[in-house]
Amino acid sequence: MRVSGCAYAGDSLEEVLNLAHTVTAVTHNHPDGIAGAQATAGAIYLARTGASKDEIRKFVQDNYYDLNFTIDGIRPTYTFQGSCKGTVPQAVVAFLEGNDFEDTIRNAISIGGDSDTLAAIAGSIAEPFFGISREIGDTALSYLDTPLLKLFCEFEKTFIFPKQPKK
Repeated sequence: MRVSGCAYAGDSLEEVLNLAHTVTAVTHNHPDGIAGAQATAGAIYLARTGASKDEIRKFVQDNYYDLNFTIDGIRPTYTFQGSCKGTVPQAVVAFLEGNDFEDTIRNAISIGGDSDTLAAIAGSIAEPFFGISREIGDTALSYLDTPLLKLFCEFEKTFIFPKQPKK
């Protein structure tokens, strides 16, 4: 999800939402696509700046999607959804119900459907909120080839370390 980086590049929620609109409109210039991107980037930004789960839920629910459901409640009937409104709220709830990064990913995958997208969105919110174990991080990085690893390190150097969470 290319919009995740906007949550680190922006210095305020407003800037993050504007960046999300800009990078999304290039290929998804539809109100639903923009809403999904902004909800995702905004939730990540809030997670990385110390917001609580209740504050993240309120932001998404007040501005974008109804989150009044549970993963257990939707799992039996959920099918592949090709839209943001059929994917982003489910990913956010997978995060909200998660106890740590790995639990969040497991929640997202357990829904079914477009599970890689669900896990990418949920995980992008969970990582700044919970952190990630060294084992999981090292394993994930071990799959990157040299050019991608260099890109990751440059992104981290530019956007992560200079902007430590304000928790």
